[in-house]
Parts: sequence; C-alpha cells; structure tokens
Amino acid sequence: MREKACILAVVTLLLATANLQGTTKDGLKQIKQIRVVALDTSGYTHEYIEPDENLNDIFEEKIDNLIGSWYIKNSFFNDSNLSAENNFPGEALPDSVYIQRLQKIDAPIDLSYNKVVRNFIALYTLKRREQVEVMLGLSAYYFPIFEEVLDKYELPLELKYLPIIESALNPRARSRAGATGLWQFMYGTGKMMGLEITSFVDERRDALKSTEAAVKYLKQLYDVYQDWYLVIAAYNCGPGNVNKAIRRSGGKKNYWSVYYRLPRETRGYVPAFIAATYVMNYYLEHNLVPRFPEFPILTDTLMINNYLNLNQVASTVDIEIEQLRELNPMYRRDVIPAKQGKPYLLRLPQDKIAQFIDNEESVFNFEREKYFPDNALVQPTSRNSTHYTPIDIKGKSKVYYKVKAGDNIGFISSWFNVRASDLRYWNNVYRNLIRVGQKMVIYVPKGKKEYYSKVDGMSFEAKQWMIGKAPDSAKKSKPVLINPNYVYYTVRKGDNLWTIAGKFPGVTNKDLMRLNNITDARNLYPGQKLKIKRKA
Repeated sequence: MREKACILAVVTLLLATANLQGTTKDGLKQIKQIRVVALDTSGYTHEYIEPDENLNDIFEEKIDNLIGSWYIKNSFFNDSNLSAENNFPGEALPDSVYIQRLQKIDAPIDLSYNKVVRNFIALYTLKRREQVEVMLGLSAYYFPIFEEVLDKYELPLELKYLPIIESALNPRARSRAGATGLWQFMYGTGKMMGLEITSFVDERRDALKSTEAAVKYLKQLYDVYQDWYLVIAAYNCGPGNVNKAIRRSGGKKNYWSVYYRLPRETRGYVPAFIAATYVMNYYLEHNLVPRFPEFPILTDTLMINNYLNLNQVASTVDIEIEQLRELNPMYRRDVIPAKQGKPYLLRLPQDKIAQFIDNEESVFNFEREKYFPDNALVQPTSRNSTHYTPIDIKGKSKVYYKVKAGDNIGFISSWFNVRASDLRYWNNVYRNLIRVGQKMVIYVPKGKKEYYSKVDGMSFEAKQWMIGKAPDSAKKSKPVLINPNYVYYTVRKGDNLWTIAGKFPGVTNKDLMRLNNITDARNLYPGQKLKIKRKA
C-alpha cells in the first residue's frame, strides 16, 4: 500500500495527457503540461488541472497575528539567543528534494506535491521563519493534547497539524467570519459539537475541549467522505461547499479534481496542511530552531466554585492581568461564572497556585461589590446573530458615537476612557476594523452620560484636547503671537482653566476664556500658551 501511496505523493510527477518533456537525474518524470492524470490507491484514474496559484496571503495574516499575543511577545521575543546563523533563511530547494522527503513521511494521509504546496513550504521555511520557530516551540505544549484526543478516536495523528494553518496555534485567534480558537470553530458548529459559548465563556478557546469537539467533527466528516483531503476541505469551508464542488465537477470525489470549484481559502487549505506537515518533520534541515520561553511557565489548574473576576486574581496573587487572560482565554469578559454545581477551571502559573490557595478568601473578597454587586453577575447579554452584545451593564449608561473619517479604536477608547477590548466586544469589532458612519455603543459611568454624549459632536482636535493630546497639526495651525504687554502661561498636562486662574490672584477662569477667545474650557492642550493679564 505504501508503494501505491508514494505514487499519489507527487501530483506533478504523474502521467500527463501529453508527452513527457524530460526526466531528472533522479529518474523522476517532470510534467510540462497542465492537465494531469493521477492514479489513486484503488487504481481509479482521475483527470484534473494541476493547481498553479499563490494563496500565501490568506495564511500569512494568521501567522502574523500570532505575534500580537501578549504571551508570545513577552515570553518569546524579549531576549532571543538565536544566532544570526540560525536565522539565515537559506534558499528554496529543488522540487525533487521536497518530493522525496514527503514520500519518506509515514502517514495514512497522502502528501501530494505541486506548485501551491511549494509556495507554502517557502512561506514557512523562508518568509516567516520567526513565527514558525514560535509555533515549533508552542507545539511542544499543544501537540500532546491533540495527539491524545486523536488517538482516543483512532484518527491519524497527522491531523494535529491542522491548527497550525487554522490559527497558527493561537487560542485567541478569530477570523473575519467569526471562527474562533485553535481549531477555528464557527459559532453554530461549536454549539453543535457541544461547546459552551455564552456571554462569559467561549470553550472554542479552551485547548482540550475544543480539540475534543474538533476531532469528533473530523470523524463525522470522514464517515461521510472517506477521503482525508475532502474531510480537511469540508472542515474549512463546510460540507455544503464541498458537496457543491463535487456536483459541479460531475460527481468527482477527488480533491484535486474539484480543486477549482472550491472557495479560494479552501483551495489553499490542503496544500498549506501538506506544507505544515513537511515543515514540522524537516525543520532542522531548514535550520529552524524551536523557540521556547526564556522562563518556561509551568501551569496547573484550580476548580472555581463561585463567581470570580480575573482582575481580582491579578490584584491579590501578584500576576499580570494580561498573563492571566492568555492562560485562560476561554473567559470572554474576565469573568469566571462558576457556582455550586457548575465549577470552572482557572489556570495559573504553577508557582502561584499555593499563593492563591493561601489567600483564597482575600481573592474572592477583593472589591467584591465592584465586580459582583449583590454577589450577582452583571446583566447577561442578548444574542445577536452569532455574536453577543450587551443590552445593559449595571452601574453604566449607554451612549452612542458615530465613527468619523480618521477615527480608530484607540482614539475612541481614549476619548471615552474605556478599554479598547471592551469597545471591540460591545460592538462586535474584529481586529479594530471599523467603518465611517458606523454607530458604536459605549458604556460610561452613569453620572457622566451627559458629559460623554457631547463627544459625538466634537471635532477631532477638540476630542484630542479633551484628553490632553492636541494634534500637532492643530497646534501648528494656531500660532500664538506673544504680546509683550501681557503675562503668559504655558499649559501643562493636567491643567484646567480653574487651576490656572488660581495661580494668578485676581484672575478668573472667565477672564482666561475672554482673553484667549476660548469657547470650550475643555479645549486646552499641553504646550498651549495662555494670555493671563496685562503687565502692570
């Protein structure tokens, strides 16, 4: 069987419909024609167009997003000891080398080779080496989890490479379409496979539970298609799209035969999987070195049986909140909604476990009323399509802001003094993508609703001045001519008209507004020169 499988391992080295136009010194036949005839392990002949396109852009974004993770930035890139020699990218190898190496990998899933596969191998081994070295380091943690579940359901262990192309082994990864977690489950599929997805918990981000669900789903797909390439394709784009491609191809059930009938991302999915399998087996040959954290974080878990906010833990157990979020990515709003009869896990660095246990009462009591008024969760959220949007937050007022040209998530969160992550969550914003004219909901302290309601009608310069960050363009556009007959004051960060007036006896804030033609007292900015009074 393995000899037959090796025939499939080289898509571009099979019999062509036209005459062959050359042979390599290794005796491997090369095809110059695009139409290819392939023989599978059952002896059935397929005819299809050899794939020839570059789909790397689809997966480059996923790989690059990995580096944005707090844990990755702080654990892998602070002090790299890798030498320049280790980082040397080398060069692309002859096709025959890639082909022979793929043939040597003992796998029940056929590993074909063509130009698309070659492009992905180049992406991993030449263009994104740093990220691949991080994934190699992460694989030491995640692969044993994947392998144990795959073995439990008797599926090929090589399927552990799927999360590399799905999420780059980033449990917080989220696609434009809303697919989330290591295995990139859509909301509906995740719920169908038994994952808990609520306002507070998203088990698509839980490594163990999402793997269990993914493997069950892969097994269901294999029962339908009996072909791992089609299974992998269906996992990416859904069985409906694969079935449609099969129908449009006249009932052909070979992946390469239906290739150009599939969505663009799915066309790159199987080749990217093959390339990932190659790189994970031959990274040393490409001088790729797994990057492990400088100080490995050994973790352990605790069972939580009462409501707990991660901020309570961070404030009492000497651990950064961002690190807690990375270790517990399944909690969407920093809240563990545990209660008697329904406990949840909290993952902590191993050296913090004892500290938590010793101070457990203090942890739960820390600012309890702030996080859980009357020992209750904040008002739950209502579901909107596949997302959750808050309808009310206790102690907060809702205001609206219409996005203007030049706005971004960072600016808006600063103007309203809210976290960017909350702003994204409230408005179902993915990767800071907002559009001009979009109406955003923002939750502000109840006593400041009127104050923040005015922000929507303010100019960009006024909004920046409001937070003490006047744009350079605004400062330069309003030069101040110093009149020697007046006393001047340079505004400092934190100043306001009342405090400035207090520095000069007999001067009021209204005097300052009149002398400097100020109509809005909030439009002060550091560095601004104010006319105070006439010199005696």
